[in-house]
Amino acid sequence: MENTLKIEMNDWLFNAGIVGLYNILEQSKDFMNIGNQGIDLNISSLDEFEDKYFDYFIKVYEKSLSWYKIISYKNVLDYHEENNFKTFDEESLKKLNDYIRDVIKRYLKSNSYKSAYQVINSDKDILRLEKELSVVTFKKKDTIDSKLSEIKEVFLKLNEIIEFCNTEDAKKYLASKNVIYSIIKNSWNGVCFLNPQSKELNVYKDYRDYFIEPVKEYLTEDNTKYKYNCSVCDRKIKNLKNHLSFLNATGFDVDKKSSHVWDFTNDIAVCPICKLVYSCVPAGITYVYDRGIYINNNSTMKNSIDTNYIIKQDVLKNDNMSNKLTYKALIESIENKSRGSLIYEFLDIQVVRYEDEKYKFNILSNRTLNIIKQSEKDLDKLLNAGFKEINTYFSIYELVLDRIFNSQNLFTLIHKLLVYRLSQPKNCYFNTSHIVKILNVNILFLKEAGYMQTTDKDIVKLGNSAGYYLKEKYKSKGASDKLNGIAYRMLNALKTNNVDSFMNTLLNCYLYVKDSVPKIFLDTLRNDEDFKTIGYAFVAGIIEGKKEEEDN
Repeated sequence: MENTLKIEMNDWLFNAGIVGLYNILEQSKDFMNIGNQGIDLNISSLDEFEDKYFDYFIKVYEKSLSWYKIISYKNVLDYHEENNFKTFDEESLKKLNDYIRDVIKRYLKSNSYKSAYQVINSDKDILRLEKELSVVTFKKKDTIDSKLSEIKEVFLKLNEIIEFCNTEDAKKYLASKNVIYSIIKNSWNGVCFLNPQSKELNVYKDYRDYFIEPVKEYLTEDNTKYKYNCSVCDRKIKNLKNHLSFLNATGFDVDKKSSHVWDFTNDIAVCPICKLVYSCVPAGITYVYDRGIYINNNSTMKNSIDTNYIIKQDVLKNDNMSNKLTYKALIESIENKSRGSLIYEFLDIQVVRYEDEKYKFNILSNRTLNIIKQSEKDLDKLLNAGFKEINTYFSIYELVLDRIFNSQNLFTLIHKLLVYRLSQPKNCYFNTSHIVKILNVNILFLKEAGYMQTTDKDIVKLGNSAGYYLKEKYKSKGASDKLNGIAYRMLNALKTNNVDSFMNTLLNCYLYVKDSVPKIFLDTLRNDEDFKTIGYAFVAGIIEGKKEEEDN
């Protein structure tokens, strides 16, 4: 049996698995040697690897887990008890009831927690405690003093529940359930503890039996006579049973979809070692709820590890966790690529994003980085801007960067935002000053793409100002209610590149207010890009004017 195990880089997903394996072992202080294109680790590192595996996820994502939401309320309980409930008021009672209703009642009786209770070494009936616990009703005639005995009784039960959840054994199994369904499930599914037909209640044992033991057995076997080869590392394998169907958005069930492979015969299979590496993909990709990001910096193994370490640190900061801004972390990493002795180059590196249960790929080019660098101030102003569509919130910052990374101009996004601002203002958490920022970014994008090279003045500012002053003239005539209809007509003309229709509407507007048309509109006749840029800036000025606050 070998004493060391050599794992070399391959495609992006396997590289993410290697980075994840390194992260897990590095946290548990296992010795590894980082080579130019891979890592070498001791076979002994696989001992109790299942504990190291879950410990990593629990530590990294601890504050986002429902288990943490339960036990973190202990500080509130202690504060009020130590102060003899002197500062406990109606607002405190509301928060207490919200905690009972939204955290305790929601999580303690969930199916994943119920299965975990069966392997936790405790004689406490936590489901009975949850059932006995109820919110404190408070009517208009009630006072906090009249409810204090009931509140103290609730505190006793909550302390008992939190004490149970905070034990080492409870944390181990409850928190592991959290990371399975919030993190691990994003990368792979359908096998081991994520197999709905699995009868093993202990997820640690389930992982060890499915991923670790086959590796140990494989390393002790004489595999020189095996007829097949691993499709990743080319090691000899006995059969083709270890396929990639468990990987999300990557593998497929070879038994049900044989038409996916040549001649209906599957030849894509991996050895137990590579399968173990793939199980570590969730530790390589950085996740925020149901979204993830990975930078395939495959120039060297160290660069790959260091790059994604910085991404993980930036993404999991509290502000980014709440806003889910995966691109923001990437930009911060680019802007701060020199940290201590770490210096790496981002050019022509593959960016992989996991979103809506599928992977999206971009390449960081020199042109893209130039746009981001020059637009830094305008992009930062978009961080808190967004809108709601049905029940989903969209970050304008993320939408802008997504288009830049995909080499798409921003006119369609600008058009959509202006239409939303006119038709659904209650769902818009932005104002037209943000539209101006997006137009500035779009000009830089178009110039990098070879357009608008002759534009030498601030056409966005001039166009926006013209719209603002026209708006003021309509106000002075008591006709501001006409502006929405004018804005819609202009937006339709901009969408269809109809310069004549736009100019006809524009001329009618200035005839109505008896004023001359600003010279900036001569530039709309030069090319489509100038026309749309000036046109959208003008419409933004009509809708809200140029003197809006930066943040809404």
